[in-house]
Amino acid sequence: MRKFTLTLSIIFVILTFAGAIYVLVNHGQVNAGYACVPLVWALASLIAHWRVRKKKSPRCQGDENEQK
Repeated sequence: MRKFTLTLSIIFVILTFAGAIYVLVNHGQVNAGYACVPLVWALASLIAHWRVRKKKSPRCQGDENEQK
């Protein structure tokens, strides 16, 4: 699941940049949603990746490893 969510995030980040370039090439005459919609999906998949990673990785627990 970790690799899947990370791969999905990378794909959506690439689509975000492609959409931004498309909007810039067309001088802003096309809809900015070409860049914004993949960005939202990239953020959602990154959050999912962080949650899956936090559940499985013992070094990300934080509270147990901190000294008081």
